[in-house]
Formats: sequence, structure tokens, C-alpha cells
Amino acid sequence: MNNIYVKNIVRFVLLILFQVLVLDTVQFGGYVIPYVYLLFILLLPFDTNKSLLLLLAFFTGLSIDFFENTMGLHAAAVVFIAFARPGVIKFYFPTLEYTKGEEPGLSKLGVTGFLKYAFTLILLHQILLTFLEVFNFHDFIETLSHIFINALASTLGVLVVAMLFTSQKRRKRRKR
Repeated sequence: MNNIYVKNIVRFVLLILFQVLVLDTVQFGGYVIPYVYLLFILLLPFDTNKSLLLLLAFFTGLSIDFFENTMGLHAAAVVFIAFARPGVIKFYFPTLEYTKGEEPGLSKLGVTGFLKYAFTLILLHQILLTFLEVFNFHDFIETLSHIFINALASTLGVLVVAMLFTSQKRRKRRKR
């Protein structure tokens, strides 16, 4: 089996388990939950087939929905960001060149580029997820603040986890 497949399967399992066993049990400030599992979709290789990307996004969201009992809300939001992902990449990095199997991670995009890319997609995820959950515009300003705070917390969580994975790779390269 190809190394890319094994790496992404392990990443999927670890991120889903971390999300449902750790992050979903701890709510910061009463309603802030960082959605770090989105890193799986964010780090899929640039050349991932669009149909496969949408299918993986659906199963990622469905996995979270299963554990959180949210009846497809995460699946819809994650499929939406998977659909938007190629456009966001082209918008922020129009001249970006990449090799087969290369990921849009910190080493390729840099910290600033990765933050722009991740925050945009995470914000889109939070907007759709929150409005599907709330399904009204009654407390619009409060809902917007909730979306923005969750998007910031999720982006920070994604950045920390991405930096941890990047640091491990650099350490392994230095030892060789």
C-alpha cells in the first residue's frame, strides 16, 4: 500500500479520535469547541480527485455526526468546504506549483499562507454548521460572534496540530 494512503488513513483515525474523545468533551467558555478534525481535509494532497475529495469529506463529517449525534450537520459543512477548497487554493495561491502527492501544509504554504487557507475554509465550515444548527436569524450578532470565536479556536487548534506534525518530520530528517 502506498505511503500516502497509510499516512492519510492514520491521520483520519487519529484526528477523529482526538476530536470525539478529547475536544468534544471539553467545551472552552461554555460553547467553544475547536474542530481540529478539519485538518484531515485541509491536508489532503493538492492533486486529490475532486470526487474522492467530496467522498472523503462526507465520510469525515459523517464520522463526527455519528459520535456527536448531529444528524448530518458536520457532513454537510465538511462537504461544502471540500467543494470550496480548490477555489480557495487558486484564490490565495494562483501561481502555486506542486508535485504529485504534495500537501498544502505549513512547509509548502508557509505559516501565513496556511493560516489564510485554513481560516477561510474553517470560517466557511463554521458559518454553514452554525446556521444549519441554529436555523434562524434571531440572535444574529450573537451567532456571528459564536461563529467567529469557534473559527479562531479551530484555526488555532489546527495550526498547533499541524506544527506538531511538521516538527516531528523535521526531527526525523535531522536524525538521518
